Order: sequence, then C-alpha cells, then structure tokens
Amino acid sequence: MYQPPLDAAYSQATEEELHTRIRAAKRALGSRIVILGHHYQRDDIIQYADYRGDSYKLCKDAQRHPEADAIVFCGVHFMAESADILSADRQTVILPNLSAGCSMADMANIHQVERVWEELGQVTDVSRIIPITYMNSAADLKAFVGAHQGAVCTSSNARKVIEWALDRGDKLLFFPDQHLGRNTACRMGFDVERDMLVWDPKQTLGGNSPAKIQDSTVLLWKGHCSVHGRFTLEQVTLSRKVHPNIHVVVHPECTKDVVDAADSFGSTEFIIRAVEAGEPGSKWAIGTEINLVHRLAAENPDKFIMCLDPITCPCSTMYRIHPSFLCYVLEKLVQGTTVNRIDVPDDIKRHAITALERMIAITEQLQSALAV
Repeated sequence: MYQPPLDAAYSQATEEELHTRIRAAKRALGSRIVILGHHYQRDDIIQYADYRGDSYKLCKDAQRHPEADAIVFCGVHFMAESADILSADRQTVILPNLSAGCSMADMANIHQVERVWEELGQVTDVSRIIPITYMNSAADLKAFVGAHQGAVCTSSNARKVIEWALDRGDKLLFFPDQHLGRNTACRMGFDVERDMLVWDPKQTLGGNSPAKIQDSTVLLWKGHCSVHGRFTLEQVTLSRKVHPNIHVVVHPECTKDVVDAADSFGSTEFIIRAVEAGEPGSKWAIGTEINLVHRLAAENPDKFIMCLDPITCPCSTMYRIHPSFLCYVLEKLVQGTTVNRIDVPDDIKRHAITALERMIAITEQLQSALAV
C-alpha cells in the first residue's frame, strides 16, 4: 500500500522530540489504545509496545483488551489484517506505515492462487487437496483457504495443521513459504524427492508434469523469506569452528540444509524460550532477524549470543515503522482522527476468519494434548 509522505512536523523532528511526543500521546490516549510490537521491530518502537511477540501471539494479546478503541500494530500489513479479522467490530486497527509489507507475502497473490487451483483441477481432483496458507499472507489468501476447506498455520503449529489437513485430503497446497512446508514435512517423514514438489506460479503446472503432481503429497509454493534465506550452511560451519560448543538455533523459514545442520529450530517464540532457558555461560548462534538477536543478547548478558549471519540482516519492510510514523498515528488519534486504518472487507473477512478459527482450534487441541 502507498504511504503518503509525512509533513515536516514529523519528518524533520528530532529523535528526542519524537519520543517526547509519543510518550505524551500514549498517556493522553490511555486505555483507548493498545500498541503491539513485533519481535523484529527496532528497540525505539518496541519500548512503546504494550505487548511484543510474533504475529499470531500479538493478535491474541489484542483480544485481551476489548475496551480499547484502537489497536496500533507495529508490524507489517498482513499482521494488521489478521488483527482486524480477529478483533471486535467496534475496534479500529492501525498500521503506522502503510508501506510496511512482507516480501514473502507478496510472492503469492489471490490471482495466482486461483489460477493454480484451476490448473490443478485439470490434472487431479482438487476436492482432495487441502490448501494451507502461512500466517505470513494476505487476508484474501486466508479467505481462499477458508472457502476451500483449508486452514492457516504458523511456524509453531505447522506440523499439527499439516497432520489435520492430510486427515481430510490426499494432498496439500502449502503457500507462500516453501521452506517452512518442506522442513515441517521432512520431520513428519515425507521425502523431498518422492513426496514433494515446488510449484512455480510463473510456469505452466508450476513447472511440473501431470504425473509428478499426481504422485506428490506436498505441493510447495515457490516463495521464501528474504531475511531467513540469507543464512547458509557455511555460516553454521564457521560459527562452530570459531566458537566450539556453540548451540545453533534457527527459524524454520531457513533452507533445509541450514535447518538440518542446526542443533535446534523453531518459531520466534521457540528461539526466545530456548535462549532464556540456556545455562549461564552458554553460547548461541541464532538464525533469525537481527533486531531480535540483539535484543536477546541485551536481555541475556550471562550468555554469548551472536547472529549466524555476520552481516546485519534486518527485515527491511518491518524497519519502515519509524518513530515518526508511530508519533503521526498516535497524535492523530489524540486529535480525534484515524489514519492508516486497515479494514478488511466483510466478504474476505468472513472466509478468512473461518481459516483462522480452524487454526486456533487445532492449536488449542495441541496445547491441551501437551498439558495432559
């Protein structure tokens, strides 16, 4: 989405001025707002967050505040859409910078997905294919899977959602991140060559033969995360050479060779819990976004913590949430004006919430089983 340039009152304000004004606006708004900060945000945004977490956790956190008139989501566009879908009708969701998107989410759009579905119908029975979209996708893709008996997944519940899908169909179409789908399916015993294929939406039949499509169980969309795609097997090897006994933990959006070489892998929340539970003096090489790695290092001074990639790897679109934009939306709310509202149309919301509610039910079932 297009973000109009801010006027000089914001674009030319000093950092000190902006922070003073943000604090004043937040005090004035009080319980009328709740501010959500994704783990990948810079520290000068995170300091104002009432909650910090991954996209799904933050949506759930927002639901704890039905009294809030506005939810200010310091994240990216698809996250704010999910918050709007799951929040009360009377609540407004605001994205401080409308240009904060996600390169992975942009790798699959509704026109491509609908065309792929038509192509699949030419060579196999689509009634037996269950579509799964990663949380990192647009609302209309969540609506698509909701309308086609599918569900949303996160990096923490992908395995359970895939198991749920294959109880209901013979195949699954997993988008937009191929690596999360591949890494999860491999841990479930599926073979990359025998059971999986990569679907390139820019090619006829995704670049596959009808026979390969018919023989495969896991159809992986050709998409990836630009941040997690930077981590390499060579970085894992080097970190262990330079720092003996270091524990390598990576996100499942990394490539399969990196995940296979790591000591452990999991969602952002998994990585945080693993580091926090580590012994004092333990060493950690982390394969995820640099702002989170730096924050973990600052909050765990008794451990050695480094980013697996020696070159800074911020999420560039997340970085667009600058204090000037947060100040802008908060001061407008103080003045009684809502800007940068994210409003998912009702026809999309209806099916998207079905897909999200399926995921929530699957997740709650998993949590109940673990608690036994």
